Amino acid sequence: MVKSTNLLLSDLLKHNVRCDNGLDHGPIISPWMHPPVHRILGWVSRPSTLRLQRAVWRLDQLKGINEEDVYVKGPCSISDVQTLERFPTLMNANVFNRDGQKIGLIADFVFESIKGNIQYYLLSRSNLLIPGISRWRLSLSKIIDKQPGSISCDICTLEDLPIHKASIKEEFLIKSRKWKNQFKDLTNNASNKLEGWIDEQITDREFEHDDDFYENSNESDSYDDWIDNLNIDSSEEFNRIHKRNRKESFMDERDLDPWF
Repeated sequence: MVKSTNLLLSDLLKHNVRCDNGLDHGPIISPWMHPPVHRILGWVSRPSTLRLQRAVWRLDQLKGINEEDVYVKGPCSISDVQTLERFPTLMNANVFNRDGQKIGLIADFVFESIKGNIQYYLLSRSNLLIPGISRWRLSLSKIIDKQPGSISCDICTLEDLPIHKASIKEEFLIKSRKWKNQFKDLTNNASNKLEGWIDEQITDREFEHDDDFYENSNESDSYDDWIDNLNIDSSEEFNRIHKRNRKESFMDERDLDPWF
């Protein structure tokens, strides 16, 4: 019996089915799903490219898997293309957001190999046949309604979902958004530092202005004290003292001048 493991449907589609008699029943071409409970019941293989018959296998027939083949036990059920097209499926179903706008398609899903419970879906933005396109992971809790060929989700855009596989374009967009956010943070930090520096300069200037005002006030007070200490009784006496001081200052400058 095969061990329980999570399998990606797109990986399973790359395998051929080989029964316990050693016969090759062709490649796996589609899953056999039960969408209401998000389960895979089995798969469909194409035994021949020249006939319209298809082989339908149950999941509990799976006995082993390697890089190329899926090994099954027991006989298959034979069906045709017209009947299989009426089987319900969510593959390639349109995905709508909460506002009813189409945002993508179901491109793949991951399921448990024993019971077939689907773990999550992988969404694509555009054509599933384009190689290298991005995939977003849609958990079952995000699905609010499902109809044949469509799913409604409680999201706005694909960017609300974790990305499973990014294309070159999507990686560039993600890096661009990251660089933009980093540049914005750097700009905000620089603006905050500049505003802080300007505030510090303004504060320092205010302190310097207060200090100068205080010094000028002290000088004025000392000058007034000097006038008061002279015991000058009249303006004539004050003018005489002032002239004498000016004359003495002129004589000192004259003595220092080498041309006199």
